Amino acid sequence: MRIFKFGGASVKDADSIKNVVHVLKEVGHKDTLLVISAMGKTTNAMEAIVDAYFNDKKRLDNAIAVVRENHKEIINTLFEAKNHEIHNRVNGLIEEFRGFLMWNKSPNYAFVYDQVVGYGELLSTSIVSAYFNEVGLGNQWLDVRGLIKTDNSYRDAQVDWDLTEKEVVAQVNTGELNITQGFLGSDANNFTTTLGREGSDYTAAILAYCLNAESVTIWKDVPGVLNADPRHFEETQLLHQISYTEAIELAFYGASVIHPKTLQPLQGKEIPLHVKSFLNPTEPGTTVGKGVKISPEVPCFIVKKNQALVKLSTLDFSFIVEENMSEIFKLLHTHRLKVDLLQNSAISFSVCLDNKFGGLDQALSELKKKFKVTCHEAVSLYTIRHFDENSVAKILNGYSVLVEQRGKVTTQLVVK
Repeated sequence: MRIFKFGGASVKDADSIKNVVHVLKEVGHKDTLLVISAMGKTTNAMEAIVDAYFNDKKRLDNAIAVVRENHKEIINTLFEAKNHEIHNRVNGLIEEFRGFLMWNKSPNYAFVYDQVVGYGELLSTSIVSAYFNEVGLGNQWLDVRGLIKTDNSYRDAQVDWDLTEKEVVAQVNTGELNITQGFLGSDANNFTTTLGREGSDYTAAILAYCLNAESVTIWKDVPGVLNADPRHFEETQLLHQISYTEAIELAFYGASVIHPKTLQPLQGKEIPLHVKSFLNPTEPGTTVGKGVKISPEVPCFIVKKNQALVKLSTLDFSFIVEENMSEIFKLLHTHRLKVDLLQNSAISFSVCLDNKFGGLDQALSELKKKFKVTCHEAVSLYTIRHFDENSVAKILNGYSVLVEQRGKVTTQLVVK
């Protein structure tokens, strides 16, 4: 069985959904499972609903109306019949999460987030499934929340692999064209969980692992894995092939094409990963596999913006030793601050952090009780794999370097 993942850009509007049909007709759809994300910027719109719920309920009805109208517009373009059952299906899903917000008593933002935001994927897959049936592509719509079982770490759930594999094998008919959602799972109480932002790639890998799939293909609006994100770098090159190890390194440092967790289950069963363009589906794209060298071997650039660089030193100028580090890392873990780079000397400790869960201020407050603390916010972390001096010079031009760290293959620069 093959696993295809289509992200938000590939189903952002009616024409894009029609193009997915074109892709399947070009490359085949037998024995295939599609993992589909929310449409376009729907996840942002769903996050706006959660924000309104917590911070300004006067905005809530309007925020929900935006989601309803966006999907209604796509439906009206795709389906001629004004009384098509997809209208009832979409309205029913919207009323489900509206109802949840009415009866919910939990003040836990992450819990509420997961119960609401995941409806973006449920809406998109329902519409795509209905359209496929309309044009003769018979398919089975699956609720991935019944397949992928997790703990209750809302917004960053951890997969229960044994239970997930059992459910996937029992419920997925591999002889059909299947459509399901990315990003989502459910906990032991059947509350919705999410696997982290951009987690649909990970969903595809989980399902591939459980089904012993022959391959996973991620369909993008770029020709494959590039050596740099074209949104941030002017000159880019297509990487024809890379190894699992290289891809894991790139993902770990923040390459946006592949989700950081995606490669591990695929590597475990040596399932090849293809990254291809949904605009040119017959082009070869990039293949990630076992034991292949990066080709071509060129510098690969990754940037993470809006990071925080925290520099610590002891108040009495004593050494920062293992006991201090243990305490620091425990505090960072407690406040869900992801460490992207660290550097230490005898009396100082610097760490570049991703503050996506908003725990930085509280962590700084606690750190200041025991350390002298300097914090640079809104910094950028550049990582260059397979660097040379010319590639480093490109980054250094125009920036003030706060931290520089070089290894044999990788250079990292924190700049302001």
